[in-house]
Amino acid sequence: MKQKKHYLFILALSYICLIVGKSPEKPTDFEKNIYNWSKTMAEAFHVVDKKYYQPIDVSKAMIKAINSFVSLDPHSGALDPKSYEDLLQTTQGEFCGIGVVIHSLKEADDEFVMIVDTIPGGPADKAELKGGDKIIQINNELVKGMNLDEAVSKLKGKKDSTVELKVTRGTPGQLKSFTVTRDIIKEQNVTGFYFPEHNIDYLALNLFTENSVKQVEQVLKKSKSHKAKAVILDLRNNSGGRLDSALEIAGLFLPKNSVVVRTKNEKKEVLEEYKTKREPITNSAVPIFILINNFTASAAEILAGTLRLYSKEDNNLLAFITGTESFGKGSVQELIPISNDCALKITIGLYYFHDNSCLQKTGITPDFIIKQKLPPTAEMEWMNSHFGKESALKNALTLDKKEAKKDTAKKATDDEEKSWKERRIEAISSDHQILSTIRLIEMLDLGTKAYPAKLKKRSDILSFLGKHFNTDEKIAMEEITL
Repeated sequence: MKQKKHYLFILALSYICLIVGKSPEKPTDFEKNIYNWSKTMAEAFHVVDKKYYQPIDVSKAMIKAINSFVSLDPHSGALDPKSYEDLLQTTQGEFCGIGVVIHSLKEADDEFVMIVDTIPGGPADKAELKGGDKIIQINNELVKGMNLDEAVSKLKGKKDSTVELKVTRGTPGQLKSFTVTRDIIKEQNVTGFYFPEHNIDYLALNLFTENSVKQVEQVLKKSKSHKAKAVILDLRNNSGGRLDSALEIAGLFLPKNSVVVRTKNEKKEVLEEYKTKREPITNSAVPIFILINNFTASAAEILAGTLRLYSKEDNNLLAFITGTESFGKGSVQELIPISNDCALKITIGLYYFHDNSCLQKTGITPDFIIKQKLPPTAEMEWMNSHFGKESALKNALTLDKKEAKKDTAKKATDDEEKSWKERRIEAISSDHQILSTIRLIEMLDLGTKAYPAKLKKRSDILSFLGKHFNTDEKIAMEEITL
């Protein structure tokens, strides 16, 4: 009798939860189906409780069951209390973890989580993890079977605690093991540099958090102290973050009350309209070159897309996009707290720009395609080491052994002592996409000085640069008959 009462209680509770906020007179087909299957679910609970030979972690099982129901697309899911708390901490710009930027798309069946970048000076950076590394195991637990929020939650933990990682690096993947000591991550989401020889400001933004708006504003205010030729806004590897932060950053460039983006449901009805709320601080005469790649997603795509769209409509704002096509994440998620300190992250619609275009799946195509020049493959490194220098030749003359050892030891010490800033400067100075964007800016500067009357409109500038700048798009060729 007691078992029967327990069974009926579950059924009654399930039905009450379903009809809250709905008319009890005409339940929907969805409610009818859920109520029907709740009986089956209650039966399964009862059988497992009485027959399974080991104790059951009910909380863990229920989270998995709810997540299975909610995971209707790659960005929806259920968050347990720890994952929910970690997500809230991450968007505030300070948390305890290993300091990595994770690729925003992972389904439960995926065998790895991709590291897009590491936080400067953070635990992962110090442990020599790199962008492109694929985490396949966290503390002896395979990543396959976890959703993204579960994996991220396991990477976080108490300060000074350690996490064991197994990653694959390169293609084909080379298995590597890392022990990383967690620490408080105060994200420096913005990196700013000035190129004095070119009079160009460079601004890299890897995530939108509460702190990033102030950081961007500080850099832009400093850049106003000199009349720069252009500003490079680097949004590569930026997987998004807080939309409100992206909106505030858009307000640094666009007039007050400019529509940045709208959200619409499946019926194309507008759910929300987001506008800038402040006056801009940038000089509209200074061109903005926005650098993106296939890891530029969500709020980063919205910022890049809306700046270019307004530039097309208002030639007082000159914004151009360089790099490679963006990720194409244009869906809208709402974070909804539920009981037991859990939450649901649910896709409720899609983002649309004010011209009614949507970037979902299509992404953003740059004005100028500039592909990154990748590091040499393992095969090329072998070729270079064996045939690409004098020292590889048979019987090549060498330095005195003592002198050679001294020189090698000094180089190793120099590499170890380089700060993150020095390594970052070295990386930027050899970054093909950044250098090509600088050449674009220099060409534009020369063109506007030579033809000031002809290069005022964005369309004219695009035409001019397109004719005189070789991008990575295919070039038309004809064979010369000899």
